[in-house]
Amino acid sequence: MFPTPMLVYTIDRTLDGVLSAVFDAFSLHQQPEMLVGKGEPLPLFCDEVHEVETADDRARRVWAGLEKRVSKEAMKLLAVSFLSELPELNTPLFNYICKVFHQPEGARSIERNFSDPDVLSVTNIFRKVMHERLRMMQFVRFQKTKDGTYLGVVAPDHNVLPLVVAHFKDRFGDQPWLLYDAKRRYGFYYDQQEVVRITFQDEEQLPFDLANGKLNEEVLSEDDKLFQDLWRTYFKAICIRERMNPRKQLNDMPRRYWKYMTEKN
Repeated sequence: MFPTPMLVYTIDRTLDGVLSAVFDAFSLHQQPEMLVGKGEPLPLFCDEVHEVETADDRARRVWAGLEKRVSKEAMKLLAVSFLSELPELNTPLFNYICKVFHQPEGARSIERNFSDPDVLSVTNIFRKVMHERLRMMQFVRFQKTKDGTYLGVVAPDHNVLPLVVAHFKDRFGDQPWLLYDAKRRYGFYYDQQEVVRITFQDEEQLPFDLANGKLNEEVLSEDDKLFQDLWRTYFKAICIRERMNPRKQLNDMPRRYWKYMTEKN
């Protein structure tokens, strides 16, 4: 008895790429075993490879079809989970979407069927991204420049910057700020009116250090130098050595966030 040939789809690591893969699968009447990013190693026993060409119109058709079949919460789950950038998401996300379209009209949505491994996998990754979003809102430390702009540098595990912009716009709506992702080399700038996505062509001219997020001395506000010193002093003063619990501190505030936090530098 011969094993079933393994079909693998390769995509360009975008959400539109996954949606285009769904379109191809239904058009070609195929069900690939895996979705793999282009350039990534193929599985050992791969027999056939189909290279998916990302097409905006096809992706939009699939997305529009999903909106008719699942709730707004499920649509958010699909979009947010992709911000995880985890390669292991591609296949369960693809399967999740295919299962939605395979369901007969009027059937109960699969979005709450956590006994389904693909639904559970996508949901768990969504929760990871949302947890990272919460930590970004808790751990961002802003520095004030001489021109009054506030800079916050972060390097989250997942691409959560788009998910926190509304929070900071609402909370700091009366001051200009730049929130920059040092890991992905882009950020969002708010000029007290609108938020725009920015990148820097020449990183050597950045007014801050990508390694630790610190503003260069020549652009750092004198007031902010004082406030940083005061914050460090306050942080040390409230520490009760007899009650120190390093394990709990690491659980609440993982070490990977420390390099951008004033009180830890």
